[in-house]
Amino acid sequence: MDWKEVLRRRLATPNTGPNKKKSEQELKDEEMDLFTKYYSEWKGGRKNTNEFYKTIPRFYYRLPAEDEVLLQKLREESRAVFLQRKSRELLDNEELQNLWFLLDKHQTPPMIGEEAMINYENFLKVGEKAGPKCKQFFTAKVFAKLLHTDSYGRISIMQFFNYVMRKVWLHQTRIGLSLYDVAGQGYLRESKGKIKIQDILACSFLDDLLELRDEELSKESQETNWFSAPSALRVYGQYLNLDKDHNGMLSKEELSRYGTATMTNVFLDRVFQECLTYDGEMDYKTYLDFVLALENRKEPAALQYIFKLLDIENKGYLNVFSLNYFFRAIQELMKIHGQDPVSFQDVKDEIFDMVKPKDPLKISLQDLINSNQGDTVTTILIDLNGFWTYENREVLVANDNENSGDLDDT
Repeated sequence: MDWKEVLRRRLATPNTGPNKKKSEQELKDEEMDLFTKYYSEWKGGRKNTNEFYKTIPRFYYRLPAEDEVLLQKLREESRAVFLQRKSRELLDNEELQNLWFLLDKHQTPPMIGEEAMINYENFLKVGEKAGPKCKQFFTAKVFAKLLHTDSYGRISIMQFFNYVMRKVWLHQTRIGLSLYDVAGQGYLRESKGKIKIQDILACSFLDDLLELRDEELSKESQETNWFSAPSALRVYGQYLNLDKDHNGMLSKEELSRYGTATMTNVFLDRVFQECLTYDGEMDYKTYLDFVLALENRKEPAALQYIFKLLDIENKGYLNVFSLNYFFRAIQELMKIHGQDPVSFQDVKDEIFDMVKPKDPLKISLQDLINSNQGDTVTTILIDLNGFWTYENREVLVANDNENSGDLDDT
């Protein structure tokens, strides 16, 4: 007879004697005492259930409060030691050079053009000689990932080495970013919000960030890299030039001179309605968000920023009304600049043809992202110069081809 049956029979036995009537609470207490007794016996003679609970591993540690300075410092130091240990586990430059030497020494002929190859047998030999830090890279899974159409069943040595380098760089970057994660929760934080470190590692801008490790990076590359000092100075210089009254903030009229100074007033109104401003003026942080979105309109986050401005009815989609609302401002600028008018109906049809939304009458943010035409669509609606460039794209391409032909002739 198991403990469940004993408990059932014991509880089913009627109360007898002079005090046979018990309160409901007494019956519940008696039931719990019996359950604890028989359950402990069934689990191996434990004296009480507290001993059983002690065997459960601890999985939660609360963060130190703001006034627990000592605990905070201890946590920071322990995290720093942990990250340093993780950093030492990564391949350094000398070890990477040694790995390249071993791979080159064990290449498997014949070569494909100038590309050295290696088969699985030699791949494993290199893994044995490369040391414990490299063990994670020399697996059948990694080899299969890089195996394509080689008739000898080999992989490219250069592709494999680039794979290892990329992994090492990613881990180095994660460790470096984690040093700024004071709370140790996997986020980088600032007053306006937070961003997950894993999202940073997965974003398309990480290559630009890693590019800055190259001390011999050309000036042209630095100027086009958003994270470089020249790029930061360029954006800040633009901000200072726009700030005509030198109060450290931008009014709508000052922001209207951004770029080619051809953004519509309707769009600028929406910027100042939706973005964080102070007494109707924009600070540098808000300006940075604005510039990031406009300079990277192919990125989903940038499209989300602009889409929110275009969604004047806050419905989560753009319809004919909202498209017409913004394009009328483009038409007005065209009249001011003496350009031939363009029919909204034609533009509307082109936009829907480009995006091909799921709903033929509504364009969602996801529709814009999926179409890979979001940058073109948003430009058409907010910037006269951008619309003119789109309208005359065939002529501009032809002119470019003619100019390149003239250069070839010389």
